[in-house]
Amino acid sequence: MTNLTWFSSSTNQRHLLLVKLVSVILIAGLSFRFFFFRSAEISPIEVWLAGKFSAQISPPTIVVPDNEDLIPQDVVTEKCDLFTGKWVPNPSGPIYTNSTCHFIVQHQNCITNGRPDSGFLYWKWKPHDCSLPAFDAQRFLQLMRNKSWALIGDSISRNHVESLLCMLSTVEEPVEVYHDKDYRSKRWHFPSHNFTISNIWSPFLIEAVISEDSNGVSMAIAQLQLDKLDKTWTDLYPSLDYTIISTGKWFLKAGVYHENGNPVGCHFCPENSNLTELGFAYAYKNSLRNVMDFLVNSNSKGMTFFRTSTPDHFQGGEWHNGGTCPKTEPVGEEDIKNKDLNKILRDVEFSEFERAVRQNGTAMRLLDFTGMLLTRPDGHPGPYREYRPFERDQKTKVQNDCLHWCLPGPIDYLNDVIMEIIVNG
Repeated sequence: MTNLTWFSSSTNQRHLLLVKLVSVILIAGLSFRFFFFRSAEISPIEVWLAGKFSAQISPPTIVVPDNEDLIPQDVVTEKCDLFTGKWVPNPSGPIYTNSTCHFIVQHQNCITNGRPDSGFLYWKWKPHDCSLPAFDAQRFLQLMRNKSWALIGDSISRNHVESLLCMLSTVEEPVEVYHDKDYRSKRWHFPSHNFTISNIWSPFLIEAVISEDSNGVSMAIAQLQLDKLDKTWTDLYPSLDYTIISTGKWFLKAGVYHENGNPVGCHFCPENSNLTELGFAYAYKNSLRNVMDFLVNSNSKGMTFFRTSTPDHFQGGEWHNGGTCPKTEPVGEEDIKNKDLNKILRDVEFSEFERAVRQNGTAMRLLDFTGMLLTRPDGHPGPYREYRPFERDQKTKVQNDCLHWCLPGPIDYLNDVIMEIIVNG
């Protein structure tokens, strides 16, 4: 009887162990299945319209090759050109949305303004010969504890600042602590990290008298002092830990040029002015030379980046005469060319930057994003710089914006590149 009891107990234990083993295998399989399919899901972009959430925009179907984001085995990655690469599918999409970030100004809030397609949100920048880690907002803020940043320039700099603030606000919400009377220059503070970001409005980087409306229409010809820098940024510059300086597009506008307090020429000269047409390249070269000389001779101990001017994608006209940008996805380098005016700006930028480095041995860094953004004609607001422009009439004539960038959008990936430079040089 004792042996029978022992045998029965032993058999029950075996059955119990077998049941437990099968249960563990089943649970592990279900967990793997759940994890695998959840990780393969693509989150839709929430849209905020008229004060309430509307239906979510689901991303387009994108086929991602298994090795699209990997480095070929025969590529040596000791040196990496972060600025040469291509845009590859990014099913996960941006780290923020138009509804989660309130720093996006109306003109760049493409989804809220009614842009019907969302494919432009699902691409990321991939350098040819190395990997580019995704922007890590938490780590960036930790690295920037007790530091100060400033982005100095025109509305593209403002566009970039908004992108950076949106990405960082996924970790900590910054507080606006300063703005000028026109709300063009602003400063934000991240209290938990004692970190500040400034956006300094100085579209020419030199002293300039500008008169134009909110749509960029000039009310009077600009007066530029080519040999005098704008103190709005030069007074602050020595105190900054990191600076990104850029300009360019504004020099294409009509202007009267002054040196040593006297007019020396102009571009699109006023009638009956008796001034010599010098062209915008003359003004840009002389102004940028003075900027570079200031930077390399200053006592600043911070890191300075000079960003090349960004391309526009107007087709069939320009900003003022009906140009549009109808593309809805990236293009290859072989499918697009930089415009002649943009090439001239870039040539001046490279020439003056190289001169400054060669003659002064400066440690400035060049951010050559021109080619990277040239292949993203789909990333602009186009007609959706205004709120739902075709809501009442599909034939309405509207102002297209093929210069600035939608947020979220391609300009976000400038921050990925910049962080990689800061972290790994």
